[in-house]
Formats: sequence, C-alpha cells, structure tokens
Amino acid sequence: MDAIKTVGSCEQISLGKKYAGQTVILSELDKGVWPVKPGCFIPENEKWLQAPEVQTEFQEAIAWAEDNPTANTDLDSSE
Repeated sequence: MDAIKTVGSCEQISLGKKYAGQTVILSELDKGVWPVKPGCFIPENEKWLQAPEVQTEFQEAIAWAEDNPTANTDLDSSE
C-alpha cells in the first residue's frame, strides 16, 4: 500500500505507530528512491557471535546440555 508523506521541518518522516520504536534500514537506490526495511541489526561488538565456528560451538553446547540434564545440588551437605 503506498502512502504519501511529507518531510517535516525537522527533516523527519513519520511511518506511523506500527513502526514506533523499531529499527529500520534506509537505502538510497537512486536519487529520490529510498526503500525502508524494518529489521534486527547486530551491534559491532556482537558480530563475533555470528561467526560459523562460534555457531558450531553453540550448537555443540546446546546438544550437550540437552543430553546432560541438570541435577539438584544439596549445598548444605557439601563441605
């Protein structure tokens, strides 16, 4: 659905309540052509978590945790 918006005096465009608080990426494809895409973005200091070798380690850790359920520990009896 197309919508006509006016750029305000503060150089802003309101996308409406549906997108309030969301992060969007705005790309300029051509002069005057700006697609707006909502999405989740990874902060610079967390990008290492997306590395394939780290993801493999995560999957191995999850598999181990699923195969090794937690056990209750009686802290009063341990010395």
